[in-house]
Amino acid sequence: MNNTREVEVAVIGAGQAGLAGAYHLRRSGFEPDRDFVVLDHSPAPGGAWQFRWSSLTYGKVHGMHALPGMELTDADPARPSAEVIGAYFDRYERTFDLRVRRPVDVRAVREGPGGRLLVETSDGVWSARALINATGTWDRPFWPRYPGQETFRGRQVHTARYPGPEEFAGQRVVVVGGGASGTQHLLEIASYAASTTWVTRRPPVFREGPFDEGAGRAAVALVEERVRQGLPPRSVVSVTGLPLNDAIRQGIEDGVLDRQPMFDRITPTGVDWADGRHIDADVILWATGFRAAIDHLAPLRLRSPGGGIRMEGTHAAADPRVHLVGYGPSASTIGANRAGRAAVRDIRRLLEREPAAA
Repeated sequence: MNNTREVEVAVIGAGQAGLAGAYHLRRSGFEPDRDFVVLDHSPAPGGAWQFRWSSLTYGKVHGMHALPGMELTDADPARPSAEVIGAYFDRYERTFDLRVRRPVDVRAVREGPGGRLLVETSDGVWSARALINATGTWDRPFWPRYPGQETFRGRQVHTARYPGPEEFAGQRVVVVGGGASGTQHLLEIASYAASTTWVTRRPPVFREGPFDEGAGRAAVALVEERVRQGLPPRSVVSVTGLPLNDAIRQGIEDGVLDRQPMFDRITPTGVDWADGRHIDADVILWATGFRAAIDHLAPLRLRSPGGGIRMEGTHAAADPRVHLVGYGPSASTIGANRAGRAAVRDIRRLLEREPAAA
């Protein structure tokens, strides 16, 4: 405890949600290093964006909303999104003097003395009166399990390690997943691969027309209801459907986006269905999404019987000191901005209501 550093608020994660929270702390009069600290395990600014594949150019990004207080202007749509957004986040951190500490791995958050939270990290222990957890999902790729998976002699890759379409030249590729990543991968890979097969658990839902504010609110409300019940959150994208743009229409017309039902078994040479069908494959690409990276919060016992963390606004229902931004309904870029502001507002009230222990 002698080496423990004290702050009012610890922010874990410096992606969109973490930077939004740090910005609003700064605006509210909190000083970095003295009153709050931002801890990020990534090697550079950019959050999860810095790890995205180079073929995901900024022009292909769906709905990147600017961070509070600074617009992202004059971005080259042909430049990789990892570079564009990494540079933008770097400029943002420096402009608002957020003093993000990286790379710092947060190993556990547990109850400390005097009603404080102890944040145990690779860079020592921090003691905080409140926490903004903004760790996102990128570090927890979801790999479904299917019979025979361990016997497959080809390569299995997750979106989190997608190397770009050139790596699949001349190969037979099965792409699993009906979200935006799965369709993007298919459209890119098709001209390189010997063949592609698209499988999903449920038929994909394509959305016609503009996605207006009313539709956005309805989608967020569905996700919000799950976390209010303590269920694991679904992504906002999972309830909005896929936009039926020109590229998607062309992919459907060309037969690239010809969805097949989920296979029943993986074999050494490919995948099988219960009706006897078999497809040979060299690669299975799992575009199956991510789960919330919140294992470091386990010592606080915040999970409900439903498997998720029951939320009230941005804070855990079981502990008003712990705010989760970028979790559930705030997982979109605009949602993360709003959640950062709301979390700081509630934290100010909490700290004013409960003065620090002497």
